[in-house]
Parts: sequence; C-alpha cells; structure tokens
Amino acid sequence: MLKKYLFVFFVSMVPLIELRGGVPIAVALGMDYFKALIVCVIGNMLPVPIIYFFARKVLIWGKDKKYIGKFFTFCLEKGERGGQKLTARAGRGGLFVALMLFVGIPLPGTGAWTGTLAASFLNMGIKSTTISVSLGVIIAGIIMGVVSLTGVHVFGL
Repeated sequence: MLKKYLFVFFVSMVPLIELRGGVPIAVALGMDYFKALIVCVIGNMLPVPIIYFFARKVLIWGKDKKYIGKFFTFCLEKGERGGQKLTARAGRGGLFVALMLFVGIPLPGTGAWTGTLAASFLNMGIKSTTISVSLGVIIAGIIMGVVSLTGVHVFGL
C-alpha cells in the first residue's frame, strides 16, 4: 500500500501531470480518496518554493544555450504569458484569487508549476503564492476526485 502512495506522490510532483494525474491514478488503484488527495496535494506543492525562487533564474540562464535554449525560451514565454493573463483578468489587487482559480481549474498548463512560475514573474511574494497555489491545488484535487469517482461509479471501472 505504501508503494501506491509513493507512486501517486511522485506522479503529483511531475510537471504537466501534477495532481491532475495523481488523483485519477489513486482512484483507479482503489486507494482511499481523502488520504490520496492529501498525499497528492503535498507532492504537488513540494516543488513550489523551488520553482518560485529558482526556476526563472535557471530559465533565463538557459535560454541562449545551444541544446536547451528553445525549450527554456518556451517556458519563459509561457510563464510571462501566464503572469500577463492573471494581471489582465484580475488587476494587481485580485492576483491572489486569480492565481488560485488559474491553478484550481484542472486544464493542461494551469497547474502549480505554471502558476508558481507566473507568480514569480509578478513578484507576488512566496507566502501569498504558496497559499494561493495550495488552495488552487486543493480545488483541482476535489474536481479531479469528483470526476474520477463519478467515472468509476458510472462506468464501473
């Protein structure tokens, strides 16, 4: 059983997959949803401080490198666009809620990694970024849990 929890923990840490993949996997493996949700949230949130403090610096460093430059430039542009979208939607005062909703809607490219990178571009501050992203991750986990559990119930998976 510990192996299953470790598996969904590490899946939830992976960019692009994150908790949006961890929760459905946990449901498919027959794990207790609430325990799995906690494990997935922790796994998804663990990289947030590292992303906030270091990702932008690493991306800026690597954007002009021969083999990684295109990918790093893509990531930088994605973070900048995410920050601009959040600011356009919410203005400077509503960034906390906008970031929470951005991360909370479980669509590709709207997870904790992208949200934290966008917040670092906006200099939101680590405390408000962490709280906002945490709430968004919890919302996404609940949505993914409801969808996954409904699919299991309806389709008998």
